[in-house]
Amino acid sequence: MSDTNGPVESGSSAGAEETPSAAAASGEAANTAGSAAVGSGRHARVVLVDDHRMFRTGVQAEIGETERTGVEVVGEAADVDQAVTVITATRPEVVLLDVHLPGGGGVEVLRRCAPLMADAEQPVRFLALSVSDAAEDVIGVIRGGARGYVTKTITGTDLVDSIFRVQDGDAVFSPRLAGFVLDAFASTDAPPVDEDLDRLTQREREVLRLIARGYAYKEIAKQLFISVKTVESHVSAVLRKLQLSNRHELTRWATARRLV
Repeated sequence: MSDTNGPVESGSSAGAEETPSAAAASGEAANTAGSAAVGSGRHARVVLVDDHRMFRTGVQAEIGETERTGVEVVGEAADVDQAVTVITATRPEVVLLDVHLPGGGGVEVLRRCAPLMADAEQPVRFLALSVSDAAEDVIGVIRGGARGYVTKTITGTDLVDSIFRVQDGDAVFSPRLAGFVLDAFASTDAPPVDEDLDRLTQREREVLRLIARGYAYKEIAKQLFISVKTVESHVSAVLRKLQLSNRHELTRWATARRLV
């Protein structure tokens, strides 16, 4: 599910060495950033919704030290039904929502939680946190009512900042994703229907994009937290549904539709 080797990137350069003074300065800066919310008295109750337990554990470890970050994780869920139950029971300020979930995806969670989002006294706000950077995923959850969309390459410090901004009612996006939203809402035309693409499941679309970008099966398996055999099964299904013969044809197909 993650598009990095860990749930949340540290933002440091791989292989870079720091002098003792540089390391100390870096640690001091990190502690200052991590305690900014606490210093300002900020507090946000958050629910994590993601179907990968390992990822939820990593995010919890990164942002869930309330005394340091001001964020209190009050619940977790792995599918749509669990999410609606936990969100309704805990009424958090912010929900970190994965786009692709068993039971209908993030859009279904948003649909079923619409009354909570509309509550004037205690609104529940949603921030999408996903491995996907596909325009249709971004636009889908924003139309569903989410206040923002960030990818899983985000650092822990930036994620905490995004949570508080969404709590305040701001819109938050990873830089390249904001353009998708602006383009979508600037246009009055409905997006064209691609019947071939509609045959694919959300997971098959994820695998399709990564294959088209040149990723090996092992790399895809690591990014999506699935086995290599599962990747192979998804690729076979995509080729069959699109009536393509190999990954080279698949790459050309995806490139022609600007899915890469």
